Amino acid sequence: MPIESSKADDPPEGAAARAPRADARRNRDRVLEAAAEVVAEQGTQASLRDVARRAEVGLGTLYRHFPTREALLEALLRRRFERLAERADTLAATAPPERALTDWLAEFALGTAVYRGLPATLMATLADAASPLHAACLEMRQAGGRLLAAAQQAGLVRPDVAAVDLYALVNALSWIADQAPGLAERRDHLFRLVMDGLKPQG
Repeated sequence: MPIESSKADDPPEGAAARAPRADARRNRDRVLEAAAEVVAEQGTQASLRDVARRAEVGLGTLYRHFPTREALLEALLRRRFERLAERADTLAATAPPERALTDWLAEFALGTAVYRGLPATLMATLADAASPLHAACLEMRQAGGRLLAAAQQAGLVRPDVAAVDLYALVNALSWIADQAPGLAERRDHLFRLVMDGLKPQG
């Protein structure tokens, strides 16, 4: 006589659907952990094949989660950009306009130096609205723009400076240090030169 299976022996409803999702989340987390290591070693142009190999997943699995290099970098950098946006709001509420802008720009410059090649990557995506990095940076740039506007309203920054000008200038400092490591020790001096150039003429 055949043995009838009871419902207690059947997998819970939805368990089969949940398992793949859990596996997918684990794979995504492994890819991000590996990417943080590989990009720190190789820069933003790191080999995605090396990322997949270190995560112990297939290259196809990596591309299912992150279809482009920019998508992977956006996932790595999103929280950093969010913190910079939050930091701008905190400085706006607690510091005088010039100090708030100066401190935030200094922190932004340090943040763009976290990975080799990041300054150039960020500038390349600045005008590319379709890039995931462009969207991830938008809130951060807007927060910095509010600090700039407050400093301009206080008469501390020349009125012809746009937020994109500021973004490009400070990002360029990180690019210089990235391209010529021997100039890294001059970063603070170069930063002060930029800040002096922002002051109203006369």
